[in-house]
Order: sequence, then structure tokens, then C-alpha cells
Amino acid sequence: MANPFSKGWKYVMASFDQKIDENADPKVQIQQAVDGAKEQHRKISEHAAEIIGHKNQLELQINRLLKQQEDYQNQTRRALELADKADDPQAASEYTQAAEVVASQLVAVEHELENVKTQHAAAAQAAEQAKAQQQQSEARLKEQLAQVDELMAQADQAAMQEQNAKVVQSMDELQADDSVPTLDSVRAKIEKRYTDALGAQELHKASGGSRIQEITAAGNDMKATSRLEEIRAEMAKQKELGSGEQK
Repeated sequence: MANPFSKGWKYVMASFDQKIDENADPKVQIQQAVDGAKEQHRKISEHAAEIIGHKNQLELQINRLLKQQEDYQNQTRRALELADKADDPQAASEYTQAAEVVASQLVAVEHELENVKTQHAAAAQAAEQAKAQQQQSEARLKEQLAQVDELMAQADQAAMQEQNAKVVQSMDELQADDSVPTLDSVRAKIEKRYTDALGAQELHKASGGSRIQEITAAGNDMKATSRLEEIRAEMAKQKELGSGEQK
């Protein structure tokens, strides 16, 4: 039965690793990718070298066996020639036996030679495949390395853009001091007082206030004229009385 704690721990660690990967420096990740590609290419090259080296080793072994084959063939022929030329039957028998021994060695060498040639054929095919894989790996590595400068430049651009975004965000977070009036707030207050005054004036006119003032003023003028006539009449009366007393 699966351990739920173990599963939860693996999930937490996977999330943690993903978070680290997201927050990692792109340039560091680029360098890690380059190092990984180089290491992979190195392993492929070493493996290919081992396969090609094994093929070369088999070729050296084939050459050595071919030399032994030639030597044993010559020795067998020489022993048979000596046996044919020997006048002494005992000597002829000894040469013949020697030829048989060398011939048996020749057979063993030729058998080994056939096995090595079979191995060499398979090794040669494997070497060609390994060589092709190594060349593909080298081409892939060159292509990846050619992208490093472009990726580095993109990383710089991304970092610069992030920095600009942080600056803009920090500017947006700045707030003005509420205790200090701003020009906009003063302008708004002036405009409000002005428009309020205009509104009151319009309302006063609409309600007939100015007409009432005109009527009141006209009434006051009539009273002043009447009072002035009264004063003139009194002055004329007093003047007449003064004239009578003098007579």
C-alpha cells in the first residue's frame, strides 16, 4: 500500500523544485543547459571512440592472424618439401610429422581468423553507427551553442523589462500627502465656488428677486418725492407768514 505521507512529500518537493526553476536566473539555466549538452556530447564521443577502438583492435588481431597463417603455411610447405627430399625414411617421417603439427596449428589459426573476421564485420557496422551518432551529436551541440548569444540577449531584455515593470509599479504605489493641497484640488475648489455663485445668481433671477428689488426701489422713490413736496410746501407757508408780519 502506498504511503500517503510519502506521496505528499514527493508532491511538495516537486512543487518546490518547480518554484525554484521558475525563479532561477535564466543565464544560469542557459549555462547549465550548455554544460549538460557538452557533457552529453562528451559521453557519446567517448562511447563512439570505444566502439571504433574495438574495431581497430580486431583489425590488428586479424593482421596478426594473417601473418601467423602465412608463416604456418610456409612452414608446412617447407616440412613437406624436406620430407620429399629426405633419403632417410626416418628423417622423412619426422619431417612429415612436423608438417602435420604445423598444419594443425594452421587450422586453429584459420578457425580463429574466421571468428575474428565475423566479429570485425559486426564491429565495423557498429563503428559506422557510432561515428554517425557522434557527428549528429556534434552538429546538435554546435547548433545549441550558436543559440547561446541570442538566448543571453533575450535574458537581458527580459530582466530589463522586469526592472522597468518594478519601477512603474513602485511609482504607482507612491501617494501624495493629503495634508498638502495640490494645484488640482485648489483649482477644483475655485471652480466650485465660482459655479456655485453663478448658480445662486441664476436661481435668484429665476425666483423674481431682481423684480422685487426694482419695485421696492420705485416705491422708495415715490415716498422721497412726496416728502420733498411736503417740505417745499412748509417752506413756502413759512415764507408767506414772514411776509405778512413785516407789513
